[in-house]
This record gives sequence, structure tokens and C-alpha cells, in this order.
Amino acid sequence: MNRVDQLKSFDPEIFDNLLKERDRQDAQINLIASENYVSPIVHLASMNALTNKYAEGYPRKRYYAGCQFADHVEEIAIDRANQLFSSEYANVQPHSGSQANHAIFNALLQSGDTIMGMSLNHGGHLTHGATVNFSGKDYKAVTYGVNEKGLIDYDQVREIAKKTQPKLIIAGFSAYCGILDWKKFRTIADEVGAYFLADIAHVSGLIAGGVYPNPIEEADILSSTTHKSLRGPRGGIILAKRNPDLFKSLNFGLFPGVQGGPMMHIIASKAVAFKEAMTEDFRQYQQQILKNAQAMVAVFLERGIQVVSGQTQNHLVLLDLTNTEHTGKAMQEKLEEVGIITNKNTVPNEQRSPFVTSGIRLGTPAITTRGILENEAKEIAHLISDVALKAYDVNQIKSKVLDITQSHPVDLNYLV
Repeated sequence: MNRVDQLKSFDPEIFDNLLKERDRQDAQINLIASENYVSPIVHLASMNALTNKYAEGYPRKRYYAGCQFADHVEEIAIDRANQLFSSEYANVQPHSGSQANHAIFNALLQSGDTIMGMSLNHGGHLTHGATVNFSGKDYKAVTYGVNEKGLIDYDQVREIAKKTQPKLIIAGFSAYCGILDWKKFRTIADEVGAYFLADIAHVSGLIAGGVYPNPIEEADILSSTTHKSLRGPRGGIILAKRNPDLFKSLNFGLFPGVQGGPMMHIIASKAVAFKEAMTEDFRQYQQQILKNAQAMVAVFLERGIQVVSGQTQNHLVLLDLTNTEHTGKAMQEKLEEVGIITNKNTVPNEQRSPFVTSGIRLGTPAITTRGILENEAKEIAHLISDVALKAYDVNQIKSKVLDITQSHPVDLNYLV
């Protein structure tokens, strides 16, 4: 009996749900901006004997014996990350982007220090100072936002920074469609004597592919996930270059600061993903991500659907539904009914609960992995517009969604 059959026989409930999830992913259009499909070889690289190995510490400085091959794998991952992002320091051990940020805070700050990041309601992330998160509970958080055009006002950022004197300024986002001006953030951080953290979780793949500016020369530290647009396994990473004095502190901030043993099998998978990201195919993939997002924006504007900032310069599209009859939650549910997967999202100057919201967030990494190009991205945008404007038949849209997904299957045969 092979291992798949063993799992099916031993735990049919779990096996059944794994198959159903595989089929769901294949049959639906995934527009969640933080999700993607790893390649079969990246997935395969996570299924290895290193899952059995404790390797607390760092290469050549472990707290357990038997780490010689774990050391080689982690060193390869570090070298590839540095090559990919032009950094001189990389920590590939964080279990997530949030864990990476927690480690950075732990390395640089004392409890009660002031931090400054983008407001969650304006497109920021939980770990940038949200009151429900450790970053807003353990530190004094002040926020900046976007102007009436949906773009960051750097004069406002400077004014808030001078008034509040943060020890750490964070630039990064979960729902912002523009290009961040890393040099302006660097200048403001220097003016107030703050560290500058660039959280590139959403755009690390675009940066690796050369279609979004790399902040490695401006920021003291970079943090990122390794999934999302980078298309690796779920995990995090910390990078740095300009401030070598921080390298040891950053390592200590993660281990033993907030994390114990790293997941070495995932670090092996990260290393493979970094190698994939150095290929010409990956660079072309990132270019197509941007083209698809911009093609979708053009359709929404043509159909009278409000787009925050009226454009996108990355993989994200944020729809403002305040001029429709839908809340974000209702729109998310209606789209899921027809096989289009999105997430509800707050919009600038949000008046509704974060559980309801007035917008939805879309992203193009996953559909681009499927091989979808601009024309079909436009077709998907038209389907979404039909739902938003209540000009649709559920079964007809379901059929069109299935046509698109069947025309662009994704290799999800990780299990069978």
C-alpha cells in the first residue's frame, strides 16, 4: 500500500477534505492577494526528513547534534535570499511575516516605545500598530493614512513623525495599490532618528522580479512572507544591508527572542522557491501579474466601479463599493457563490465594521500562476462588475468561471 492509500485508509475524514480542498482550488478563481500556488517542486521540497530535525540556533551554532545537513540547507537558503534581494543579511527562520516583524520589534524596541505605521483602515497590517495586535498593545502606536486620492501624503507622514518621535517607522501594506517611496521614508526616519522597517510581504515577488522598487539600500531592515507574490511556502524572512550593526541583534530577536526551533523542512522549500525566483520565467511572471491587475482596473473604471486611488501599480486592486448596494461582506459572499474568491476589506475613511466593510480586495498572483493573461483578466473583471451591478445570472457566471479554470488548470496534484 502506498502512502496516499495509507492516509486514505487510516484517516478518511482528513483525506476526503484534502481532496475537496484541492478540487475547490482548481475549480475556483482565486483573487485573494495574499494567496498563490506553490510549484510542485517547491511543495516536494517541504516533504522531507528535515521535518524530524530540531535545529535550535543558527548554522554552525546549534544547540543539538546532527545538524550538519540542516546547516547546509539553511546556508543555501540564506545565500540565495541575499542574492535575490541584494542583501547582506538574511534570516530564513521566521514561521511567518508576523513572526518576522515580532522578532524585529523585539530586537530594536523596548516595551512602550513609539512605533509608526500605516493605519489598518487605510491599508496597513495588523503588526504595524493595530490595537488588537501585540504591536499595538506592547508599543505606543501612531498611524498615518492616505489622502482623498487614496495615496500616502508624505508631508503628513513627516508631520506625524516629528510630532510623535517614533523609534521605528514602518512602510508596508496589506491593501495599498501604489508604489511606496522608500527614499522619502528614509529621509523622514533620519530626520527623527528612527529605524526604518520596510515590510515587503505583499510585493517581495514583484521586487525579486524587478517590477517594484527594492528598498534594501534605504531601509534598515526588510521583512517579508515567503508565500504571496514570492510564490514560496508559507513562512517569513528578515533581510538587511545598510546597517550591519543590527545583524546580530536581529538574529537574537528571533531566536531565542520569540521563536524556538525553526521548521527546517520549510527552509529547504524556501531555498527552492528562491532559486525559482531567480529565473527569467519568474521575472516574466511578475510582469504579467502587474499587467493583469492594471487590465482589471481599466474594466472596473469603464463599468463605473470605484477603485481606490483610481489605479494600481502593483498586484493589488481595492474596490470601493460605497456607490453600490453591496457591503464588502455581501459582495465577498456573492462572488464566492459564483466561484470567485476574494476578501472583504476596509477602504479609506471606512464607516462600517471591519467584519462588514465597504470594499473588497483583489490580487492577481494566483490567477497569473494559472497562465491567465490580460484578456481573461478583463473577462474576470467584467464578471465581478456584473455581480456588483446586479446584472447577472448566477448559473451563467458559474459556467464562465468554470470555463476559465478548466482552460487554465493549476498543478495541485500534491496528494494524488
